[in-house]
Amino acid sequence: MNPDANAATSSFMPDSPDSGAPQPPVARRQPVEQAVHGDRLVDDYAWLRDKSNPEVIGYLHAENAYTDAVLRDTERFQEKLYQEMLGRILQTDLSVPYRLRGYLYFTRTEEGRQYPLHYRKRDAEDAPEELLLDLNELAAGHSFLSLGAFAVSDDNTLLAYSLDTTGFRQYTLQIKELGTGQTLPERIERVTSAAWTADNRTLFYTVEDETTKRSYRLYRHVLGASDADALVYEEADERFRIYVERTRSGAFLLLTVASHTTSEVRFLPATQPGAAFRLIAPREDEHEYYVDHHPGWTGDSSGGVFYIRTNSGGRTFRLVTTDVDDPRRDTWREFIPNRPDVMVASTQAFESHLVLYEREGGLPYLRIVPLGTGARDREGDVLASSRRIEFAEPVYNASPGANPEFVTDYFRFQYESFITPRSVFDYDLRTGQQILRKQQPVLGGYDPSQYVSERLHAAAPDGTRIPLSVVYRRDTPRDTSAPLLLYGYGSYGISVPVTFSSNRLSLLDRGVIYAIAHVRGGGELGKPWHDAGRMHKKRTTFTDFIASAERLIALRYTSSSRLIIEGGSAGGLLMGTVANMRPDLFRIVISHVPFVDVINTMLDASLPLTVGEYEEWGNPQIADDYDYMKSYDPYSNLERKAYPTMLVKTSLNDSQVMYWEPAKYAAKLRTLKTDANPLLLKINMGAGHGGASGRYDYLREIALDYAFLLTQLGIRN
Repeated sequence: MNPDANAATSSFMPDSPDSGAPQPPVARRQPVEQAVHGDRLVDDYAWLRDKSNPEVIGYLHAENAYTDAVLRDTERFQEKLYQEMLGRILQTDLSVPYRLRGYLYFTRTEEGRQYPLHYRKRDAEDAPEELLLDLNELAAGHSFLSLGAFAVSDDNTLLAYSLDTTGFRQYTLQIKELGTGQTLPERIERVTSAAWTADNRTLFYTVEDETTKRSYRLYRHVLGASDADALVYEEADERFRIYVERTRSGAFLLLTVASHTTSEVRFLPATQPGAAFRLIAPREDEHEYYVDHHPGWTGDSSGGVFYIRTNSGGRTFRLVTTDVDDPRRDTWREFIPNRPDVMVASTQAFESHLVLYEREGGLPYLRIVPLGTGARDREGDVLASSRRIEFAEPVYNASPGANPEFVTDYFRFQYESFITPRSVFDYDLRTGQQILRKQQPVLGGYDPSQYVSERLHAAAPDGTRIPLSVVYRRDTPRDTSAPLLLYGYGSYGISVPVTFSSNRLSLLDRGVIYAIAHVRGGGELGKPWHDAGRMHKKRTTFTDFIASAERLIALRYTSSSRLIIEGGSAGGLLMGTVANMRPDLFRIVISHVPFVDVINTMLDASLPLTVGEYEEWGNPQIADDYDYMKSYDPYSNLERKAYPTMLVKTSLNDSQVMYWEPAKYAAKLRTLKTDANPLLLKINMGAGHGGASGRYDYLREIALDYAFLLTQLGIRN
């Protein structure tokens, strides 16, 4: 960091005109030129990549100073919004406990403290609480804290946990003796996953490469051993990342090796930590499979069966079984066939049931499949005997909750919608009864009947129906006068969930409509939806979003002069591209940690994520990929014309989208935009990709966003 930030900022600040209005910083130009496939690529702001350069830090401080100056008149409004949002939260609260090996595990939040406290107690009446981790204490002296691994040994005496204190997703693993409260001397750096074996003294963990942050090595650690940890596996292919976990049955450790399009799985008996991992089926291009274990029933092989979710036979996956003793691919038996319109997104095995997490028609569902003696051999009647948990609202999110125990009569899931606060249910596997354990409290007299949610569709240029999820206050006019905030993402096959936000009420109650465009490139309609918006079909994501905006205007929900759009990370790429394509369509653009410098980033294989993401964006070392990527790259396609009002946000320690991408983007755009609309860049100097980690700090970031967009719309109270 620059020791004298104020001195560093001054050299970037131009002289103010007579009006005294704040003036944006000016980044110097230092052209860096390279030739790619005969194309001349010039970057005037590549120097901003050098975080160790005080001039760079000074420029970032200057951007923050300018943003703060522009938003100074909104500070009182920011505080009002912050207090409003804080007033809806039950600050001292408990999570719903989950059971594991005779204990109940839960978290507590306390008023005035940024982070939760992790507890457990015996599953018995009046049992005392044991404090496992106080994240507030562990965060002391740090501006950021994130908890990664959290794994308790089989005998319940040891906790392996990992922490990131910078926001750079760089986790350090430690082990705590829960009986004494003492932390063991082991400190293992750059850990990405961890799992105990059954002997309560052997821990397998994966680590990342120091430069690319790719999770690529698996080690075996034995408590108290003097020898160095044994390297068990190293993945050489830079497209692939590895992850280790324990099956819910407890019988095996699984090592999953996966790229964006291909995977393979190895397994190790949890009682044999010194043995070698065995491969289930070798990787094949475009074949993904993922595994869970069941010990089986009388007549099964001694090791039981693997349930395998595979996209062989259909892009939306099917379910097969195989004996643990001989899991080769030619032994796989179909259990649930592929259904082209139903994406099997995950599978969880329990003693008496399987639970499938499915997506159909852009909505999530949970399917309960009974198991029993010979059930794995049934063909054709598995779905007939299953039960799907149905939900009544037109748009919602449902997902599995904390279910660590294999032998259980209940399956826990979470449900929420734009209108229904997050709710934790236990589903009785015997009767089908749904038991509400807790619904997120919303203080201040929240009345869900005052809000309306809808599922709409827009027609893409090729005729494809694009789902839209919409919520608004019941008394909001539908005459084009209402502001509308449209959110989008559309990459990696990730679905944007329809979630409840008590913070969002501060917008809805001021007449702002909120909508999500579930564009292609995401996963809302399964893997084919992702396929239709990646690689050389990526532009579909952008035209889907534009069509969604136009549809909302045509239906009189809003007008282009009242339309705000928002996205983050790859959704920030979406924001940058559509702002280039149709700047006339949007009033305000809010981009969080935006991936806007696609070509320069993807040309640098040393950066985190780059090589693995060739399967998402393409490889610019290939001429056709380069040409296609450059056709939509936001940074390369900035030009001299009018742009919407913009708020661009990033974090100095972001390891997924480096801070310099939005910094370069803002610097270049300032030299080209012909309008007088504000362009603000806000940098969190002590966080990573997700912004502030403390709950109060995070609320203040939202309050700034809301105050900015509302005041730009003329709403000031």
